[in-house]
Amino acid sequence: MLKIDTVPLGPLGTNAYLLTQPETNKAVIIDPGMNPAPLIRRIQGLEVEAILLTHAHFDHIGGVDEIRKLKQCPVYLHDREADWLASPKKNGSLMWPEVGPPVSTDPAEFSLDEGQVLKLLGESIKVLHTPGHSPGSVSFLLGDILFGGDVLFKLSVGRTDLPGGNHQELMDSLTGKLFKLDDRVQVYPGHGQRTSIGFEKANNPYID
Repeated sequence: MLKIDTVPLGPLGTNAYLLTQPETNKAVIIDPGMNPAPLIRRIQGLEVEAILLTHAHFDHIGGVDEIRKLKQCPVYLHDREADWLASPKKNGSLMWPEVGPPVSTDPAEFSLDEGQVLKLLGESIKVLHTPGHSPGSVSFLLGDILFGGDVLFKLSVGRTDLPGGNHQELMDSLTGKLFKLDDRVQVYPGHGQRTSIGFEKANNPYID
């Protein structure tokens, strides 16, 4: 039975998600953010199959370098942000020096694309390209669970005023892709509390 732990990291409270298969001691990490010590403690003794990135803003990638070197695991990221990991300017870490030092790491080993299905932990994880907050934003669908990064929050949506953000693309991602999922799908966002597709369709005040 797949286990999902939420590990808030860094000054912006970014939700890192640790997916583990207790029978095999294998794990997948989604968005290892800044100051990753709490997450690193939890992965001691685990074999990390992959790091999956919903997008490459600095608060979601701050722990990539340390964990990749520690666990010798590959990183997956959409091609539209392929060069962001190595660029503090593009990943935004230069914009807020008071939050932390510039973030730079090697490029991802694998690219993500719309409709791709990843076979990890004995499960099938479907990739949905959901741009708007950033050009390479993706959401990961695992059964009735969606890891949506900064696209959709409880009663809110991702900001589009950062470089590469686009309000219309965000609305298209929400109404054209995410809101076509079953209402029962649970949304695990990049920040804040869990929600569901049905709740957001009925209550989110930011949807056009």
